[in-house]
Amino acid sequence: MRYLLDVHTHTIASGHAYNTIMEMAQSAHDKGLKLLGITEHAPMMPGSCGNIYFHNMHVIPRTLCGIEVMFGAELNILDYDGHFDLDLRSLKRIDLRIASLHSVCIRPGSKKENTNAILAAIRHPWIDIIGHPDDGLYPLEYEAIVEAAKETDTLLELNNNSLNPAGVRKHARENLTRMLELCREYELPIIMNSDAHVFSDVGRRDFSEPLIREIRFPEQLIVNRSVEEFKEFIGRKYLREGIE
Repeated sequence: MRYLLDVHTHTIASGHAYNTIMEMAQSAHDKGLKLLGITEHAPMMPGSCGNIYFHNMHVIPRTLCGIEVMFGAELNILDYDGHFDLDLRSLKRIDLRIASLHSVCIRPGSKKENTNAILAAIRHPWIDIIGHPDDGLYPLEYEAIVEAAKETDTLLELNNNSLNPAGVRKHARENLTRMLELCREYELPIIMNSDAHVFSDVGRRDFSEPLIREIRFPEQLIVNRSVEEFKEFIGRKYLREGIE
């Protein structure tokens, strides 16, 4: 399978990433990607940018280094009701919206509390992707999450960084295996992303692709194989919600 897109990456604007927009775009081009998503950490992440940064993203060209680039945010889920740290005005002006649990922004709760937080994000009309729903620090009820994602056309992420042995997320492999098995059962498409914070990690799938192969996850449920399929999928949610 040819992987054509990676839509969860960060630049120096996120505060703890190490390359510029142009450097990330050039890396994506050099690796044969057709679409790069740059999704900076939202304001409550220490060192990241404020609302105005996201509100002004319309000024950035959407073609750089010969490839298409979409600009957005990785929102921090702040409580178990699923509130975020970016205002609606900014959400409407960006291209992509990922929602994630980060320990610097929300303390781990019970399985029910954590799941409620993710479900609220899934059901939000402006959320496209749930980022790294795999950290054992936040136990989740995966069947409820997959069911909700199926109902709302929200993508669940297979995050390459989560499976890196040098990473900090706990029990990611077993959690992702469970999630992927349910996605296969419910015929829910997923997205594979690098979560790159440095140019050399753009497009990486050296930890995630072996898991896909091991459990024989169907290629037709991986949206990275087609830019058009990815855009069509995330567009379904807006159509259903009546968002233009």
